[in-house]
Formats: sequence, structure tokens, C-alpha cells
Amino acid sequence: MDGLVKSLLVLGLWAFATAAVAAPPAADFHPTIAQKAAALGPGQFVWEADRASTGTLLLTIDLTAQRLMVYHNGALIAASAISTGSAGRETPTGVFTILEKKEMHRSSTYDDAPMPFMQRLTSKGIAIHAGDLPGYPASHGCIRLPNEFAKKLYGITEIGTAVMITDDREIEEQKRRAADYARAHEDYVRMTSEQRNAATQAMINFNRAKDAHDKIRRQHEADMARYRAETSPR
Repeated sequence: MDGLVKSLLVLGLWAFATAAVAAPPAADFHPTIAQKAAALGPGQFVWEADRASTGTLLLTIDLTAQRLMVYHNGALIAASAISTGSAGRETPTGVFTILEKKEMHRSSTYDDAPMPFMQRLTSKGIAIHAGDLPGYPASHGCIRLPNEFAKKLYGITEIGTAVMITDDREIEEQKRRAADYARAHEDYVRMTSEQRNAATQAMINFNRAKDAHDKIRRQHEADMARYRAETSPR
């Protein structure tokens, strides 16, 4: 199979990188869930979320890779191939939360289309739900899942669960912003260091000038005292 390497940035806290292997796996090879996720075909999913109970749940959706990932307390526990918005009806990127859940919902916009295990993300109707999975972006903007995966996912999420939607362009933008921040931080550190050094040198120069002034003042006072002594009436 073709090699697949994909990185996901999650609220800056989680990173996902996997690679599919071209050669058949060895007998003792046990692929990780990340490796299984990378090798998923249309309509396929991997689910190891049965142990998830309490803790932080996060869903990440990669529009470029057409993958939905489920993280529990920062660990990847499930993944699925998806189908997202087609050209002109792209799924929006950003960070969302689940606003509404319905086991069976029908679209009020698209001919009463069924949306099983619907989990709404936006007020404009973008939602996660079960649907057709042709292997490429084909929806009106929603995130389609395999029916069984959608049912399982519906069972572990709740209102308020965080969902991060990104793509290669968004990831590159986040990397650019991070690089800009790093450069700005370096500039700030350098500037404050230069200012600190300049202030230190200014204080050294001030103390030197003060010492020179005090020395001249003391010499002047000594000279004046000697002058008064020599010119005072005897």
C-alpha cells in the first residue's frame, strides 16, 4: 500500500504521526491504533474506545486525510475514514463543540435527508452523522461516518465535547504562526537583554562619572581649605 504520513496539531497539545508499511507485516508485528488509522480505506474504522469512561474527550477531523480521530485523555482510542464537504460546500475549519445530539435527525435544508446519530457543531447545520462514504469529500459540509462508528461515537460524546477541524493549509498556518511567535519571542529576549546590558553600562558610566566628580569636589575642597589657611590674617 502507499506510504501515508500525517500530522495533526491538537490545541497545541497532541500530535499524530503514522506511516503505512509497503511490505507485508511480520508475524510478530502488532500495529498501533495510529498505524491502523493511517491504513483505513473508505468506510473503514478502528475502535479501541471501550475502556474510555471519565476524562477529557477530543475529536479531531483532518479534511485533507479524510480522517476523524478520537482522543481520550490525550491518547488515540478510535479513528474512522470520513467524507466531508465537497468543492464549494467545504467543511469549515476551527475549534467547535457539540451543540446538539439526536439519534435520528432529518435535514431541514436538504430534502429531509436522514442524518442518523447526528451531532451538530454549528448553528448553520454542520454536523457529524452517519452517511455515504465514497472515499472523497462529497457532503454538503457535514462530516459523514460509517453507521456503526457513528453509533459508537454518539454513545461516548456529550454536549460540549470539543471538536477540532483542520487541514494541511490550516496546519501550515498554525506552524507559521508558531514560527512567528518564536521569532517574536527571540526578538523580545534579545531586545530586553540589550536594554538590560545598556542599563548596566549606563549605571557603570554614571558611577564612574560620580566617582570622578566626587574626587574633583574633594580636591577642590582641599584646595580651598589650604587657600583659606594661607590667606587668613595671622
